Amino acid sequence: MTVTLVSDTAAALPVWTADKVGLAALPAATADWARIARFSAEAGAVLIVPDTKGNVAGAILGLGKGGAEEGVMQRRALLAGALAGKLPAGDWYFADETAVGGPLAALALILGGYRFDRYRSSKTADGGDGDIRFLAAEGCDRADIESIAAGVFLARDLINTPTSDMGPAELEGALRSLGDGFGARVETIAGDALLERNFPMIHAVGRASASAPRLLDLCWGRPDDPKLTLVGKGVCFDTGGLDIKPASGMLLMKKDMGGAANVLGLARMVMAAKLPVRLRVLIPAVENAISGDAFRPGDVLTSRKGKTVEIGNTDAEGRLVLADALALADEEAPDLLIDMATLTGAARVALGPDIAPFYTEDTALAGEIAQAGLDVADPVWRMPLWQPYAANLASKIADTNNVTSDAFAGSVTAALFLQGFVEKAKSWSHFDIYGWRPKPSPIGPVGGEAQAIRALFAVLKTRFPAR
Repeated sequence: MTVTLVSDTAAALPVWTADKVGLAALPAATADWARIARFSAEAGAVLIVPDTKGNVAGAILGLGKGGAEEGVMQRRALLAGALAGKLPAGDWYFADETAVGGPLAALALILGGYRFDRYRSSKTADGGDGDIRFLAAEGCDRADIESIAAGVFLARDLINTPTSDMGPAELEGALRSLGDGFGARVETIAGDALLERNFPMIHAVGRASASAPRLLDLCWGRPDDPKLTLVGKGVCFDTGGLDIKPASGMLLMKKDMGGAANVLGLARMVMAAKLPVRLRVLIPAVENAISGDAFRPGDVLTSRKGKTVEIGNTDAEGRLVLADALALADEEAPDLLIDMATLTGAARVALGPDIAPFYTEDTALAGEIAQAGLDVADPVWRMPLWQPYAANLASKIADTNNVTSDAFAGSVTAALFLQGFVEKAKSWSHFDIYGWRPKPSPIGPVGGEAQAIRALFAVLKTRFPAR
């Protein structure tokens, strides 16, 4: 079911809201119907309300249990996304905008209508045929909301697409298509040219694949504007290399390019908003495959930065390709450097699939990101760059190892490894995202997910307001 925001609509039907405290605030007849239907106002539950002739007269959206903690109203606003799959087609509006309305609810309505049906021979919409038109609340910037949704959908689509149709070459095609749409310059360095241009670790990780490894480089904006650089891990499939994953560990590895997908979604938001930045997007696009040419445990690779890396595990490949890309990004000392990657299982153990951990030594930036995450209900959590743990990456024969010898603080040590390749950037932040929604929610089905990019976009709009 597609949701469209409109500025006016005739004969629109109301959506009332109710929480678990009670139904007293509803119109009397509506409250009576809710009691008869034993509607308990669970979060995201929707009850269709008939009139005396059996026609649809409106609907009730359950808000669940309330709370006084910070961010609860924003999380409630996202429940509006449940309406996308449960309302009949037609025109609707919120009867009480103060309960759950405004821009965030409007965005949730659109996000809740997302479906990935590229491979379905029969495309059926949840909630019936036709579209939902929803009256945008006063003060909603429809263009901004629709642009944010488009960025989220781009990230979701890229992650959901299987590697058979989203390998390194296809990921390049997606970046070129995005760049062409906004007049950006795109350059690709592929195959053995990576060695000639000094990206040896990107080449080493991807050389075993039938699809050549490559570094994708998109530039947009005026060269004299502040430099914003986004780096995304583009491992289009990860077998684990010679340290091969079990079969169960490969089932979701099409999502290992989730960092790349997310930075492309964020880049789309930035370009659509015409933020006054010189945007650069760098994506090392590879497949960590197995062949006679695969890199091995115990190998020593020389990075672009000149630092040598002993390979303690070929399944810790994402940090290798990111290191070369970060070294390139760092060479021009960007004002803000952000990398995103589906990097470690340790991050999931620490914070689960919903919360995106991030690392930075810039306290001001960390505060902005954390507050934005609350404001737009895009959950993030700052993690520590605990320098004593860096010693655990020591190698007896090289400058560093790509993994530690113990099982402690895997997300932290991965971030510390990456930090070793960033020196000149004025500010840097690393996001260790999951990129996947394992359970359905009001704003999206099971599948690929954009994480932290709505929060980051809110930060960027404040830091670099459009002219």
